[in-house]
Amino acid sequence: MAKNRSENLNPSNPDATYTLGRTSHETTRLIEQSRIYGESTHRLCQRAGISEGMRVLEIGSGAGDVALTLAELLGPTGQIVGVDVNAEILDTARQRATEAGLQNLEFIAGDARNLDFSDKFDAIVGRFVLMYMADPVEALAKLITHLKPGGIAAFQEPEYTLYPAIQHPDTPLMNQLIRWILDVFTHSGAHLDMGIGLYRTFVDVGLPPPTMHLESPIGAAKTWAGYRYMATIFQSLLPLLEKYGLATAEEVEVDTLATRIREEVNASKRPFFLPLHITAYSTLPV
Repeated sequence: MAKNRSENLNPSNPDATYTLGRTSHETTRLIEQSRIYGESTHRLCQRAGISEGMRVLEIGSGAGDVALTLAELLGPTGQIVGVDVNAEILDTARQRATEAGLQNLEFIAGDARNLDFSDKFDAIVGRFVLMYMADPVEALAKLITHLKPGGIAAFQEPEYTLYPAIQHPDTPLMNQLIRWILDVFTHSGAHLDMGIGLYRTFVDVGLPPPTMHLESPIGAAKTWAGYRYMATIFQSLLPLLEKYGLATAEEVEVDTLATRIREEVNASKRPFFLPLHITAYSTLPV
């Protein structure tokens, strides 16, 4: 059982705007995202030692994809508690867990930094969540209080500062998309270097230096799902791109974006990179 503490997070240092919005389209994008990034999340959890029978707290559950991945590793004797500030999207997560026949998943609406749990967890997992928190060190310090001694912290975060290295004169569309992504996340207040920043965040809260891996979905096949996924990203980003005056709907042309990316890849013979990300895991001292 979880209890919501009455303490307030620092109102003078608010979290970043969730850049991708909270629409029904964003729910669909999150499910599509897991098809792209799910394998690396699975590898992270396996490498970290998350295994059958553990009790795991998952931060930023969204539509439930990471929780469903964890359920595969934990088996029927394990338990997953997923937390998200968006209560509405958790209805989708609960429905998907029910459809999968899983009874060991619980989803709680709230901020995990501001919750008390009656029992400690064997592991805590988060994908693309610390980047939006005003102070990731303060956030992780609160989150690991939910861990047992020797508990596992495993996080996966984007690393946007490396993304410009992919730009090339033969890929003007990819170059423009990268610039728009960097600009909109900068305006939102998100941490562009959260991937590499996981190292400092872990050690600053007293965790041992984490084991880390850099990965990126990359493709060039005509049928690669990454083209469509990038279009869904920009469909979610578009309201903020327009709000911040960075681009118009006419400039982005979401409806034809996947096709145009594919055509550029074929013409340039350069594969398309989705945003790079870093995984990190460590264990709380006993």
